[in-house]
Amino acid sequence: MALISAAFLLLAPLAILLWWRIHVPFNLPRRLPKIPIYVSLLGLWSNLGQGEIYDCWLRQPLEEHGAVRFWFAGRWSILVTRPQYLTDLFRNEHVYAKSGNHKKIPWTVTAHLLGDNIISSHGENWKLYSSIMKPGVTKRNFDCRPLINDSRKLANLFLHAQSQVPKGKGVLINPFILRYAISVMGQTFLDIDFRCLENPKNEIFELQATIKQSIFKPLYLNFPILDKFPSLFPSRQRAFGLVQRFESLLCNLVQNRPQHTSEKGSGADSDQVVHLLEKALKEGRITEKQYRDNLKITFIVAHENIQLLLNSMLYQIGLSQEVQDKLRSEIAATNTVNPTANTVNKLPYLTSVIYELLRLFPPISQLTNRLCTTDSLLSDEIPIPAGTYLGWNAYGVHTSPANWGSRAKEFIPERWGTSVEEMQLKFRKETIRGTFIPFNAHTRKCLGQGFVLLQMKIAVFELVRSMRWKVDPDYRFKLPGGGVLAPVGCKIIFEEIQTVGAMTETAWSSDEVSVYDGGDL
Repeated sequence: MALISAAFLLLAPLAILLWWRIHVPFNLPRRLPKIPIYVSLLGLWSNLGQGEIYDCWLRQPLEEHGAVRFWFAGRWSILVTRPQYLTDLFRNEHVYAKSGNHKKIPWTVTAHLLGDNIISSHGENWKLYSSIMKPGVTKRNFDCRPLINDSRKLANLFLHAQSQVPKGKGVLINPFILRYAISVMGQTFLDIDFRCLENPKNEIFELQATIKQSIFKPLYLNFPILDKFPSLFPSRQRAFGLVQRFESLLCNLVQNRPQHTSEKGSGADSDQVVHLLEKALKEGRITEKQYRDNLKITFIVAHENIQLLLNSMLYQIGLSQEVQDKLRSEIAATNTVNPTANTVNKLPYLTSVIYELLRLFPPISQLTNRLCTTDSLLSDEIPIPAGTYLGWNAYGVHTSPANWGSRAKEFIPERWGTSVEEMQLKFRKETIRGTFIPFNAHTRKCLGQGFVLLQMKIAVFELVRSMRWKVDPDYRFKLPGGGVLAPVGCKIIFEEIQTVGAMTETAWSSDEVSVYDGGDL
């Protein structure tokens, strides 16, 4: 009896503490359905992708109520998908402020990786980072040569890899796409060629691949308090070490890169993000830590969106030779092997395919990084207490029949219209309405969306021009458990198409160092 009493006295406080940590706060709106905690942890023990998880546990309550109470990052938050709620959330950044991991869970591995940066900061810090970095992200004179040359190298790598596997078997595409994405990002934003496409054992590529596999685990993302005890969890100790190693390597490579710009003088390449950050650091406008944090976020974000979207593109278009043929015909009609931004921006079917890919496969599908700064009413309907975090699920928004019709989950490029102008108008209209949010919306929309669209158009142009492909029949479609969205472990079978024109680096005229001319698109 005494033993039972002692056990009760020991376990009762632990049970109370556990209840206190995971109970739903009493001030959260009770009219909203509560999604069970285990849904956030399904990635630990199930093989379900986020599409299946969303359809089974989230779609019905979100489409009925527009918002739910949802567990993430060690707390109960509000997850939103109804367009009117999203519009209010995105428009009123002074009420629903950006708040990244460096504020929400500053002791964690992810907070150490991402830091205080232009994407997750708020207020004066965001204004400071934007004033420094925005000209290098939204400029109109991006050099298209790295995009074209690296797209051709990627095509050649795919074809070479295909020659090394048994007939009828596919190539695992993501490692090649990651190398391509890092290469283009480095040349475009950091004034450095990491040589990832030439060297499959490239250190920064291998380190980034390892980080993606080891850091973002469902258990630690949903119970970040565990990161306070790395000595008890060897995998987290290793994760902290990987983050430190990545930061040191990246800063060292950038600091010791060949100083090409000093020879080029002012021009298309003299205002890259890295130059602007270095100038701000030298002038004392930012600290060393702020410089490093924004260097890291530039590296991560400027390659991750395109990496995810290219995986989705090869899978989705690999399901339809008809789509490939229509793209190939449109591309062939340009009569060029050296496309400029002006070339690809005039192609309506190519534009519609990329917009539809963004709709069905928004690269960052779910994010919870808005902090309610004062008691408020979301869209004058839902009471949100101060201190509550809010997020959204772009996949749910984009596949809702209320927003996109009864065939919302189908890949239909034609839904965007027939002309580029009509498509761009629909893009803007749906973004403003809150029904199309692959790049967020309003004042905090993704600054790099114009470059992502340009890079995707050129990559698809080059890949379709030189190859046809299909999904390996043995591949079983699977999406990751949460956060980002792209097919996992996709294998593709490639077949070369004989093309007219050089597939290697060529001479360029000044008007081919080109621009995207679609305004904010």
